[in-house]
Amino acid sequence: MKRILLNLALILTISMVWVLICFFGTVNGWWYTPFTNDIDPQSFAVAVDEEIQKEFVGNFAMVIIKNGEVKEEVFYSVGRPVDRNTIFQVASLSKFVSATGVMKLHEMEKIDLDAPVSKYLTRWQLPPSEFDNERVTVRRLLSHTAGLTDGLGYSGFETPDAVQTLEASLTKAADADEGKSGETKVGIEPNSSWVYSGGGFTLLQLLVEETSGQSFDVFMKENVFSPLQMTRSTYKWSDSLNSDLCEFYNADGTESPHFFYTSLAATSLYTSLADLEKFFMLFVKDKKGTAGSPLGQSSLDLMQESHWDMMGEAIYGLGTFLYVDVGNDQYIIGHDGQSNPPINTALRIDPVSGDGIIILETGNPDLATRLASDWVFLKTGKVDTLLFTMLQGKMFNMMGVGVLLITVMVIVIAWWRKRKSN
Repeated sequence: MKRILLNLALILTISMVWVLICFFGTVNGWWYTPFTNDIDPQSFAVAVDEEIQKEFVGNFAMVIIKNGEVKEEVFYSVGRPVDRNTIFQVASLSKFVSATGVMKLHEMEKIDLDAPVSKYLTRWQLPPSEFDNERVTVRRLLSHTAGLTDGLGYSGFETPDAVQTLEASLTKAADADEGKSGETKVGIEPNSSWVYSGGGFTLLQLLVEETSGQSFDVFMKENVFSPLQMTRSTYKWSDSLNSDLCEFYNADGTESPHFFYTSLAATSLYTSLADLEKFFMLFVKDKKGTAGSPLGQSSLDLMQESHWDMMGEAIYGLGTFLYVDVGNDQYIIGHDGQSNPPINTALRIDPVSGDGIIILETGNPDLATRLASDWVFLKTGKVDTLLFTMLQGKMFNMMGVGVLLITVMVIVIAWWRKRKSN
């Protein structure tokens, strides 16, 4: 019995060491191979152009920025040509832009980030729960720490007439992604965990309308887009823009319809590569010669502060992912967007150096995220938040296979030693 316990302890010890090796190896990219090894903007752009020929992409627009200046742009389409002024729907990248509008309300002293959101709402309130809804604050909604468990995910509506009201969508979103309840409610203790919530940003959309007295789209145009001269950005679609909107595609190459949303703040920003380049510069420190900023530096800094850490790593600020630490409590920031039919968008900003990448594409579920994460890996040598998520399956497989081999090996060696001793 003593020998069996010793062998079990040995299996457990070696297995724990192996699991730690797999985890830290994945975090540090020890066995990760990016699609190219060259971070030079021109070389990276050439490699991207080659990469997009290997799998289906409907429309593709990318810019590489270095020291706050555009260095390379790549465009590709299977149908109508796209350029830097083509309008894309950017899915959840919308949240990053929407968050700047909420922060503008804070600067205008219309809201307190740490006040209960219920204080500002008259048209709709969170349903009663077993938790204290008064702990759902604006700050926690912006950082996905408010305890909302909707997990939304919006699929959109095929016609503008089918779009729900904000209040109806918050009660139960008719366009919730498959497997989601669609109910925006408090399901866990606020500030106890980080849970990504599309419903939280739809609630922030309502907050903007209630406190500003304007529609969400009008408020964003007047207070964010106009100061930044983002002339081709909107949350509310107009048929007059149809000729400038990129075509939508399914992953199999067939054309997809254009979907419409109640959840404007969470998922329905329409914008162009050129406009997002202007938004990019808002977050570059010591920027020169850029359009007027809608936010003061203290608000911009607050958005980039960690509001939730996971396994010792900062992952999210106010409306923005914190992808990797670049030192002195500074992070490569940004947001990605992903929806079905496939839209995938990615924005990465190094606020210190002014380097970054923006990718907008349709027809492929994850190409933009993969390419942007590889850019971060080449620049920093670190695996960013979303790349780590994509590598988790491989990591868990390595852990499982390794533990199995360790167990078999220890059992075989123990059997061999016992047989030899006899």
